[in-house]
Amino acid sequence: RKLQTEIDRTLKKVEEGVEIFDEIWEKVYSATQQNQKEKYEVDLKKEIKKLQRHRDQVKTWVASSDIKDKRPLLDARKLIETKMEQFKVCEKETKTKTYSKEGLAREAKLDPSEIAKNQTRDWLNEKVDALMLQIDMHEADMEKLTSGKGSKRNKNEIEALEASIKRHRWHIAKLEQITRLLDNDALGHEEINEIKEDVEYYIDANQEPDFMDAYDETMDIFESLDLGELPLEDDVALIGIGSSKSVQDTKDDTDEKPTKGKKKKSKSGDDDDDTSTDKNNDSDKKK
Repeated sequence: RKLQTEIDRTLKKVEEGVEIFDEIWEKVYSATQQNQKEKYEVDLKKEIKKLQRHRDQVKTWVASSDIKDKRPLLDARKLIETKMEQFKVCEKETKTKTYSKEGLAREAKLDPSEIAKNQTRDWLNEKVDALMLQIDMHEADMEKLTSGKGSKRNKNEIEALEASIKRHRWHIAKLEQITRLLDNDALGHEEINEIKEDVEYYIDANQEPDFMDAYDETMDIFESLDLGELPLEDDVALIGIGSSKSVQDTKDDTDEKPTKGKKKKSKSGDDDDDTSTDKNNDSDKKK
């Protein structure tokens, strides 16, 4: 009973927080003066931070076996994630501020190629965020399907969601690899522009029920960029919404081995041969 009281209290806070968020959102886009707009944007960020903390608590309860009816929690989580996505739109506009004097002055100092590079990087980050959000939604749906005795009854739907999450993580890993190569000037924005249409199609169309009927698992939409193979599947699977692994964390590995593939296990006796060779070399040195 104590736990349920705490859950009800948190859900009430989520409901109130969403109402406040919506009110501030309206103020941001109805503000006529720039200083007012900036003030409301700061307030909006504070409110989304509160909602994100509630979301973390809700996710903990969803994962708990002590709670039977998880529908209100899942609904609250989805609502918060919708507001998070809404905030990203506002945040992106705030960061660029191309209409402001500061933004125009900053752009004037950059050459066209640098501006194009920045725009391409923003596009890559935006697509990663979109896929991350879809993964989060899939995980929420899976939690709903696996509650109670749903695991067996919803086996096909769960497997389809798991496969979709795996595909998304693979695409995210590729997009992050491309971002690193762009930052290191190993790939140009012109080359990346060639894959934009295919990436956007995948992100938009994969939610359609008949998507898998036309999807070709063997097709690599990034093939023209010659990225090489991704790391082992276990490494790719680490990428998720809550992952703290940043683009910079994996920079060194990708720069050193851009075509890293799966390592083959050594056959029995290979190590003995190497050891024997080393011994012979030592013997020759002594002579």
